[in-house]
Amino acid sequence: MYTINDKQYPCSTSVTMGLIGGKWKSVILIYLVEKPLRYNEIRKKIPTATERTLSLQLKGLEEDGLIKRTVYTIKPPLKVEYELTDFGKTLIPLLHSIAEWGIVAIAQYQKA
Repeated sequence: MYTINDKQYPCSTSVTMGLIGGKWKSVILIYLVEKPLRYNEIRKKIPTATERTLSLQLKGLEEDGLIKRTVYTIKPPLKVEYELTDFGKTLIPLLHSIAEWGIVAIAQYQKA
């Protein structure tokens, strides 16, 4: 049994899924692999996610240390940008593998 952020997990796989699971977390992370993005840029890439859900998913990723939120206040308008942390960047090979497997799954289901 593992305890991380006051949550208990029975195995390392459940730790991984606890951190990147959820409807939009892995999608957000794969977009942030390319470059840091502003909230509205993420929102445009995931139009079916509600604002509330997207905000909660971003907050969760930030609390878990996978992304960093930077607020720029130097000149108006206020600018908020999200990017992967060094810890979050360790997920890049896994995220690419998940995306590649998704392509295999799409091909499988389109054959049926």
